[in-house]
Amino acid sequence: MKKLVLVFTMFLSVFTLAACGLGDDDVLRVGMDTSYPPFETTLDGEPEGISVEIAKELGDFLGREVEIVETDFGGLIQSLNIGEVDVIIGSMSITEERAQSVDFSDPYQQFNIIGLVNQDFGDTHGIDSQSSHEEVLEIEETRFTGIVDQVSGDLPREFGFDVIEENDLGNAVTNVAQGQADVLMMSGMPVARGHVANPDSTFILYDYFEPSPIGMAVRQGEDELLNDINEFIAQMDELGVNDRLADLWENADDWIDDEDLKEAMQEFEMEYFLP
Repeated sequence: MKKLVLVFTMFLSVFTLAACGLGDDDVLRVGMDTSYPPFETTLDGEPEGISVEIAKELGDFLGREVEIVETDFGGLIQSLNIGEVDVIIGSMSITEERAQSVDFSDPYQQFNIIGLVNQDFGDTHGIDSQSSHEEVLEIEETRFTGIVDQVSGDLPREFGFDVIEENDLGNAVTNVAQGQADVLMMSGMPVARGHVANPDSTFILYDYFEPSPIGMAVRQGEDELLNDINEFIAQMDELGVNDRLADLWENADDWIDDEDLKEAMQEFEMEYFLP
């Protein structure tokens, strides 16, 4: 009887492991924060945006169904490492700090880090939207704000400045708009949204501080998946993916419902799609 129970238990274990493996092979669970249109957003309850399309293209390349798992940006790496998702495709900058916790793919996009600037600060120091970022960095008393564990907080420190850190974008924007901070460094769309929400107390510094490479992230040691992703990224141009993404970008305002934001977006010199 004991042997029978043991055999049954072993059979059940093998069956369970096989079933889990089959599920992992069939479905690619992609983590992203869908509160950053036009790259990651939700329309009519469904994930939409350029990053969603990239995830679908990757799924087609791998022959796997894609499931978008909506996760707060600050929780994406934890979600990945505890196995809730298989890959992060969510406009995540490749940084040394993050690379201690995850393995990054080769870059597949690049975001230029520009600035949301307090208007009074600009008036006081003779800075406007057409100034250079060097002019801002030369002002030793410039007060930066940023988001914990994001480039907006890390980059000013690399330039030698203290940073007023917040846990979410809204508070960081409020810091600039209300004058508790002078500058928020971030990619184009969040900066544009912050300015459109505070048109009289902020302006956009268009000269970018630094390009920020964007990568997909997998759990450390997932070499096979990482190699497959890098193969996909290497062929994005050849497969026509970049052309399709560029077409999507030209119509990206379909995912934006604010006319002022659409206008601000058109001012950017976009260099998102790498050859």
